[in-house]
Amino acid sequence: MKKITVMIAALFALSAPAASFSASDGGHGGGSHGKGHSDHQGSVAHDEVVDGVKVTFKIMSMKEHMQAMGMELPKGMKETHHLSIEFKDVKSGKALVDGEVKLKVQNPDKSDQTKDLMAMQGHFGTDLDLSKKGKYGMMSKFQLKDGKVRSAKFWYSVK
Repeated sequence: MKKITVMIAALFALSAPAASFSASDGGHGGGSHGKGHSDHQGSVAHDEVVDGVKVTFKIMSMKEHMQAMGMELPKGMKETHHLSIEFKDVKSGKALVDGEVKLKVQNPDKSDQTKDLMAMQGHFGTDLDLSKKGKYGMMSKFQLKDGKVRSAKFWYSVK
């Protein structure tokens, strides 16, 4: 029951800014019309070009993520970090926001987490449990609107 309550709170937290974001600046981002995903970026953990698409992974703590949206961190939430992945066409620089993105994280203890990322304002995102110190293997597969399946992977260290 507690887990369901936390999940509902997280879904509400992620969906509420979407409505206000679209209404406040036409969905183009970059404005200072209140708080939402466009107001926080996180640290770039990795970026690379894969088959004509620039992929940028950004990670921030859940505390920073919730504060950026003007909310408090729900009690009992096990996820410690928010990951966002941005895709841009290398030639045009245009954001690619349609598609499916999956992420597998190998934890330092060799256990893993698998996530389907949600489309958000200009990026795909998910919350992760990165509570253990050590190296995390981040492996993503994504299929954007052009139908090609691409992948990117990197190591992320928590100290």
